[in-house]
Amino acid sequence: MLAPGKSLPPSALWLGLAGLLPQTLCLVLVFDDQHRFSALAAGWLYAALIFSFLGGVWWGLGVADERPPAWLFPIAVLPSLIAFASGIPWMIGTTWPGPSMLLLGAGLILALFVDRALFRRQIMSAAMFRLRILLSAGLGSLTLALGLLA
Repeated sequence: MLAPGKSLPPSALWLGLAGLLPQTLCLVLVFDDQHRFSALAAGWLYAALIFSFLGGVWWGLGVADERPPAWLFPIAVLPSLIAFASGIPWMIGTTWPGPSMLLLGAGLILALFVDRALFRRQIMSAAMFRLRILLSAGLGSLTLALGLLA
């Protein structure tokens, strides 16, 4: 873990923020009838992948900590399971992608509660927590917007 007062490398900030660009592009393209379905499918996939990745981040933080909380590893696998479950409606031909994207968008935003708990236990640095707020709020909001437009 980073020392509490240490900042993240600039590349972590810039690449993290650049990670909002694919969802932003999907949000723009959803208004083009020719690209609407592809934009929705790509937006769902991107949100599902990043949500799963976030679980991996939590897992990695837990493994790196000397005494991780007992709840961390079960919580860390939930994003992947939720992301997978959000694709089931598409797989079986029912209502999709709106509800699936709303689930993922809400999950991304609610993930901040886990991040905050990790920060308070000093498992996540202040700099990383600030970045997590930007990224989860940003991607979560963009995904919710796509879900509402679906």
